[in-house]
Amino acid sequence: MAEAVERALIDAETADELGYNGLPVAHLAPPEMAVEAGREALSAAGVAADAVGLLLHAWIHYQGHDLWSPAHFVADRLGADAAVPVGVQQVCNGGAAAVELAAARLFVEPGLGHALITTADAFLDPGFDRWSGDYGIGYGDGATALLLHHLPDSAAGRPADLILHSISTVAAPRLERMHRGDDPFGPAARTITPRVDIRRTKKAFLQAEGMEAFTEASAASLRSAVVSCLAGAGLSATGDVPLRYVVAPRLGRKTIDLAYAPLLTKLTGAELLRPGADTGHLGAGDTAASLAELCARRMLGSGEYALVVSAGAGFTWSCLLVSGA
Repeated sequence: MAEAVERALIDAETADELGYNGLPVAHLAPPEMAVEAGREALSAAGVAADAVGLLLHAWIHYQGHDLWSPAHFVADRLGADAAVPVGVQQVCNGGAAAVELAAARLFVEPGLGHALITTADAFLDPGFDRWSGDYGIGYGDGATALLLHHLPDSAAGRPADLILHSISTVAAPRLERMHRGDDPFGPAARTITPRVDIRRTKKAFLQAEGMEAFTEASAASLRSAVVSCLAGAGLSATGDVPLRYVVAPRLGRKTIDLAYAPLLTKLTGAELLRPGADTGHLGAGDTAASLAELCARRMLGSGEYALVVSAGAGFTWSCLLVSGA
């Protein structure tokens, strides 16, 4: 982060508000990173690629080709020839949405086997300013992958890392203008502006609607998603919920302090985790990255719960309730 300030990519005040140590920069195309992440996930689980019946790939930014399916590329490169590849476009909430879609499909089609969810994004110049293209968020490059299957599953190479108990999603479509602003519909990408400028579209929304329109809808939607997710697992948001952690999205520190921390702490009484200091916001990958950290750091014992929160433009909020296996 200090280097970014020195190079005038971001001013010192904004860098402090973001609170990141740094943002990773990719040297591979996003779908290539997704393939690497998928291979690692399959290998770690001891599952062969041909056991994957569904592959969902989510992203928010350009994947390297026009009118093309990165999900099919990931499936092909992994050797997941039996999988049905599906692209998921729900902006930054895409990873969580993909988990929800995969879980629903597994419930109605138990013979599907395993569902692999990948995400990947790279926020490179000249099309994206990772440091100053948005308010309260720095964008890091990276890819994630997770494997979803029924329990018990004798086909899995080893026990599951986490158990998914409940998912809840709430949307506020009236906020879609925050990422459209006053811009007309363009005939092709980058015909209106040469670079993604989310600050401009958000400013247009706020001038027309006011900050209160966003904060009220955001708080109500986040509250509803949390309460619904806990209720789906037979719990209640009363402050004494047996949650070990509630995990915030990988947004800037000031954004979490203002929009997430007070409500999440009050609703759950759980310790608030603020991941992402070394990754920044990973586009559609925040949810999977946070689940991976819970596993890698062995933060949940058997029967201990964590609530992972995701949010994306549109706007949409999702919550995933998981426990240690």
